[in-house]
Amino acid sequence: MAAGTETTLIQPTTRQRPLLSPAVAQKQVEQVIRAHSKTFFFATTLLPVGARQAIRALYGFCRATDDLVDAAEKCCTGVEEVAAWRAQVDLPADQQSNPILYSWVRVRQAYGVNRLYEQQLIDGVAMDIQFQPYQTWSDLERYCYHVAATVGLLSMPIIGVAGDSTFEEATPYAVRLGVALQLTNILRDIGEDARHGRVYLPHQDLERFGLTLVDILNEVYDERFKALMRFEIARARALYRQALPGIRLLSPSARPAVGAAALLYRAILDEIEKIDYQVFQKRARTTGVKKLSMLPGILGTIWSIKRP
Repeated sequence: MAAGTETTLIQPTTRQRPLLSPAVAQKQVEQVIRAHSKTFFFATTLLPVGARQAIRALYGFCRATDDLVDAAEKCCTGVEEVAAWRAQVDLPADQQSNPILYSWVRVRQAYGVNRLYEQQLIDGVAMDIQFQPYQTWSDLERYCYHVAATVGLLSMPIIGVAGDSTFEEATPYAVRLGVALQLTNILRDIGEDARHGRVYLPHQDLERFGLTLVDILNEVYDERFKALMRFEIARARALYRQALPGIRLLSPSARPAVGAAALLYRAILDEIEKIDYQVFQKRARTTGVKKLSMLPGILGTIWSIKRP
């Protein structure tokens, strides 16, 4: 997973008054998002203020949880850190002194978020810490569910579903979108991950195109690799196609933000193609100017989506 700023872990303590105000904590959340996901920051500006702040608090929690991977690589096994983080996440807001967790726990309590998905997200980070190469697409899909689809499921109580929809109806679409987003991340970051000794693409897929884990770690770039990338990009695009109808099941105020996030991320696949799949040497990205230029078309697409 992509590197991020480190978050200091704090062991659970006895009840204490928070050292933070909501405004101070939210300011730190905003700084984390600006530093690590310009696409997410841009997309969430389309939400109403209350939902925007709450979703950004969720992102801050996800980012801080992901930072456990970086901490584990630098100093220790990470198992103890994950356990300590779980215990800290369990604390109510008035016992939090970590600004990111303070913001998130307030949101979690206010919106009645199902903590199962919160714990599954932490499980996904634990999978990264104790990383093992994935054998099949089903194995990788399970990982993508834990680290990304859970974020969509945590989001839905905050952004809401349409009056003619239910959480249960929207769930499969949220899961597909989360998997698509994470697969896009994986394809964009193949080079960075390889330099950290990690290959996320399934062994089965590599074998299909005559490649091995060692080839990816050695940054082999040839026609076999290009064919592999075309295959994985087609898989990601299929997931986006399956997921997008679910945007119609969300509350009208949430659709522009979720749709923009999905379609801007899908555009990264286009950028990978434009650099001829040279993800070992280059990072595919969409500029701020391009995001703005895409927005009218994105909004048109979103409002044309029919209920599945």
